[in-house]
Amino acid sequence: MPRKSNWLHRRAVYEDVNRRAAWAISLLFAATLGAAYSDYVSAKQKFDLIESDRLRAGSRVDLSLRELNAYAAHEAPPGVRNPRIQVTAPGIASGTALVDFAKVGRAQGYEPGWLMSKLLSGERPVGVTVRIRSAAGQATVDVLRVEISGIEIDGRTLDFLIRNILLAMYPNAVVGRPFELGHRIERLDVGPGPVGVVIGR
Repeated sequence: MPRKSNWLHRRAVYEDVNRRAAWAISLLFAATLGAAYSDYVSAKQKFDLIESDRLRAGSRVDLSLRELNAYAAHEAPPGVRNPRIQVTAPGIASGTALVDFAKVGRAQGYEPGWLMSKLLSGERPVGVTVRIRSAAGQATVDVLRVEISGIEIDGRTLDFLIRNILLAMYPNAVVGRPFELGHRIERLDVGPGPVGVVIGR
């Protein structure tokens, strides 16, 4: 039969190991949050600099994917969680998120009808892949693929979602046709690595 003093010693060691493990996990979690917040602050400073219109012609501002993801996570509207952005090829970007379309719509002042609210309510995993082309101060975003809850949406169904959900919630959104970039932005260099914002005259 083990002596009581040995049992107490083993218990003390066990509790000490648990405390150390909990401390290490907490430190790692805090460091991750700190890095994400730092990336968000860096991205916001760069966006503010671009929007200040003080950059010289020919300037280039690079935004890392970590910065873009931190910014997207911080600025995500109600109803959108865990957004992630990836650049899979030159000019091709994909994004994933957990989306409650009904909640997003209500946050934007759009109240869907009874049928649409039943179809849209609840959080769903969403993936979107787009092609981004830009030159001469304009850009065009073409939707290549949309996946909701693991089901690919295309053709007429995709057109319906864009017209009746995206554009209903965001009337100023522009899909499939050129739009002005503003702030003297000449083009966006979207490729593996950072996304470059090139300033024109």
